[in-house]
Amino acid sequence: MNASQNLLVELFVEELPPKVLKKLGDAFAGVLFEQLKAQGLTAADSVLTAFASPRRLAAHVTAVAAQAADKAVSQKLMPVAVGLDASGNATPALLKKLQALGADASAVAGLKRAPDGKAEALFYDSTVKGATLAEGLQKALLEAIAKLPIPKVMTYQLADGWSDVKFVRPAHGLVALHGSDVVAIEALGLKASNSTHGHRFEAAVDPVVLKDADSYAATLRKDGAVIAGFAERKAEIARQLAAAAAKVGGGVKAIEDDALLDEVTALVERPNVLVCEFEKEFLGVPQECLILTMKANQKYFPLLDAAGKLTNQFLVVSNISPSDASAVVGGNERVVRPRLADAKFFFDQDRKKTLASRVEGLGKVVYHNKLGTQGERTQRVRAIAEAIAKRLNADVAGVQRAAELAKTDLVTDMVGEFPELQGTMGRYYALNDGLSADVADAIEDHYKPRFAGDELPRNSVGVIVALADKLETLVGMFGIGNLPTGDKDPFALRRHALGVIRMLVEKDLPLGLAELVESAQPVFGDKIQDASAPLVDFIYDRLAGSLREQGYSAQEVDAVLALKPQRLGDVAKRLAAVRAFAALPEAPALAAANKRVGNILKKAEGTVEAAIKPELLQEAAEKSLADALKTVGPKAEAAFASGDYAASLQALAALKAPVDAFFDGVMVNAEDPALRANRLGLLATLHQAMNRVADLSKLAS
Repeated sequence: MNASQNLLVELFVEELPPKVLKKLGDAFAGVLFEQLKAQGLTAADSVLTAFASPRRLAAHVTAVAAQAADKAVSQKLMPVAVGLDASGNATPALLKKLQALGADASAVAGLKRAPDGKAEALFYDSTVKGATLAEGLQKALLEAIAKLPIPKVMTYQLADGWSDVKFVRPAHGLVALHGSDVVAIEALGLKASNSTHGHRFEAAVDPVVLKDADSYAATLRKDGAVIAGFAERKAEIARQLAAAAAKVGGGVKAIEDDALLDEVTALVERPNVLVCEFEKEFLGVPQECLILTMKANQKYFPLLDAAGKLTNQFLVVSNISPSDASAVVGGNERVVRPRLADAKFFFDQDRKKTLASRVEGLGKVVYHNKLGTQGERTQRVRAIAEAIAKRLNADVAGVQRAAELAKTDLVTDMVGEFPELQGTMGRYYALNDGLSADVADAIEDHYKPRFAGDELPRNSVGVIVALADKLETLVGMFGIGNLPTGDKDPFALRRHALGVIRMLVEKDLPLGLAELVESAQPVFGDKIQDASAPLVDFIYDRLAGSLREQGYSAQEVDAVLALKPQRLGDVAKRLAAVRAFAALPEAPALAAANKRVGNILKKAEGTVEAAIKPELLQEAAEKSLADALKTVGPKAEAAFASGDYAASLQALAALKAPVDAFFDGVMVNAEDPALRANRLGLLATLHQAMNRVADLSKLAS
């Protein structure tokens, strides 16, 4: 073998699970590379390339050594007092330890002494021979196989008929090439060679013999009709999808779905995109149903026109490229037809019953064993929504109707077949029943926002029902102690909390958070315990995390949320005001003083009222501070009341000098109780004036 060459390792297996193929490929190559690196077999500039196709996992690594460099090792043996006797001679324990390391008594003279904690220890210096590539790669490959994130392991029998192994799928080939040399390694009952297999039907030769590590991808493409690289194959499919859509013309485009594109990339080795079509009569079914059945069941790419409407054509990514593709096209068209016919049947059957007639059926669907049925849940959501609507002077009747019908599509045939369409089908059926667009839209939108970045409900009826739905879930689950733990959140309570936050903030609703949560408690009767306080804290925690992700500093967020502002729509304005205040030259001193005032008031006995008796003011500094508060306090209060939080905080800058003078010249804890109480009252007045917008002490470093 040459000293340093490029390395190629491939495991050839039966069809791998498509939804995790990319993850498996990255993990296999990544662990292999890290293990080679840990053994000193790679160079500083070695480059890893991962390959993953339906029937192979592979890794290409540049600049891999045939043998790692020898390594100097200093090994601690034992304390000097244990290893050497009073005369300085080796004890039996030391000689036994050296023998275990392959050394004898002659090595005693070369041992080093070095401090080790409180005692002195003996150290043995030796040189460890670097691992050969065969040894290192064997270890690395077994580690890469062991650490694969396999969703489900298979046990299968080897060719000898006696042994069996466990792996994600049966493995049938192993390639290990260092340059053009085969590395003698074994795994899963296979010995490494320089040959693999290409496409099941279209490979030019079988087996495909690889000249060297660097010719892997090119040889597989040429002789095996396989694009080995996941990213390269994905890009080729995307290119062919765009080209096929352009060929159809009329401005149509294939639907964009990266998860579907990844899955299809994991299903084919040599993609060939073909145009198929179905009967136009199916376009009378809501396009969401048709799109979902084509994507989820058949892995097809529906074609949309320039306006985003579904056409009766779709694209299929075939794994074969016959000269006459009509049989492939016809086969896919025959396969999709029954699927679309099922969707049409469900749609036609569902429309024979109104949503209102399905309300009773929700009483037979269990929501949670402690919280009752979907019917009971619907009544709770309706009650919460009705109360919110009245406080907002919204369309109470529309909100009641939407809340009552929001869950009824759960008992339709279509949603029974495609749960992903809940809400979507409710809107279609509501319009079919002659309900208003606002109510129909609200039925669909009450699930929103369903994920980060999702749009909010499009009208006020939808916002109110969505808010009520999420509050019902949060209050109910917290009330029975069903809380998220670690990364487990089966009822998506974190997502529901963020949904509540977004609607309160982005719609700037004049609703107090604590009041909202508390008002939702009674609708549960005696089914739950009162958990409003921990739930409010939970929502503020989610808000804090969201704000930090938006770029606000932890200090800014803590300062504003420490006061638990009830109207969340104000939070952004408060944060902007705090940021502007923090930029003032007076801010650090005022923040530090505010922290000091807070600590003094916490230590004071009893309740301190924010009140000043002018006749008890003695020192010039306390009189000056009281006078400043008389001027600044009303200005800050008026600005706060008008919602000008920045002006409210900036007015406080005038307090810096009198506050500094107060702490320099006034003894707060005076011996006279009346004097001490008045000075504490002065500080409480100052504290109240300074902390209307935010807790400024949180800005102190």
